[in-house]
Amino acid sequence: MAAVQLGQYAPAEQVLVHLSDTHFLADGAALYGSIDTDSTVHRAFEQLHRSGIRPDALILTGDVADRGEADAYRRIRGIVETAAAGWEAKIIWVMGNHDLREPFRTELLSEAAAHDPAHQHPVDHVYDLDGLRIIALDSSVPGYHHGEVTDEQLSWLAELLTHPGRRGSILALHHPPIPTPLPLMSVLELQNQPRLAAVLAGSDVRAILAGHLHYSTQGVFAGIPVSVAAATCYSMDLSAPDRELTGVNGGQTLNLVHVYADQITHSQLPIGDYAAVTQFSADYVDELAALSPEDRRQSFSRQS
Repeated sequence: MAAVQLGQYAPAEQVLVHLSDTHFLADGAALYGSIDTDSTVHRAFEQLHRSGIRPDALILTGDVADRGEADAYRRIRGIVETAAAGWEAKIIWVMGNHDLREPFRTELLSEAAAHDPAHQHPVDHVYDLDGLRIIALDSSVPGYHHGEVTDEQLSWLAELLTHPGRRGSILALHHPPIPTPLPLMSVLELQNQPRLAAVLAGSDVRAILAGHLHYSTQGVFAGIPVSVAAATCYSMDLSAPDRELTGVNGGQTLNLVHVYADQITHSQLPIGDYAAVTQFSADYVDELAALSPEDRRQSFSRQS
């Protein structure tokens, strides 16, 4: 169904679903003994299917599996691929600090196994989405939870960005290059950020998508908007006592990324079933669509 626009902007050219930090465990085990990671992701996709939204891509920005277990990767791949098939959406997997490169490559990307140190190079990929370039950059550091981008990666990225995408680029990585008010999370931040900023400044990168923090936030890096998706598993409590780091089983969301010709918006979608308190029907929208802009304002904007 064609998008209905009743205002001054044309419909979005593309819609992306941005999820992060699913933290699946092998055999469907509950995270921390209490969080059903699988059902939350199922519910998220069910909500999207009911909405009629047809995303062009599903982007998962890291910590796909909590311990890098092969079964966890196989299980979430099955869930995501089933959802994506219904929309004919591209799937973009991004490495996080909880992920392990070998099973990530073999189980999610279907790359051949190679049990040697050379196979531990970062998992970086480039995707074309009808002219919109999505760059998946691996910011993980094997054996650690903080983030880094190596000299080799920066050189690769700089060379890539010398050739702009037709619709520009979106950079997706796990560790967001913006500050956090949580002291302990700042220990786990992306290191040496000025070097990455130097590569990105003035490039065609229109947005940066990230995760890692387990709460939704936004910022600007090298003049580029940064959007962090909250986790689908659990959230960090920003209202916890000072200097404490507390994760809670609530606040799970995904982000809808609408790509327009001249801008990109990021909207949070809470995952779950909530009671409607007010509603205007699709029939009413169709009625407004048949009116002139002035008549629409008189019908819907004018205060009674």
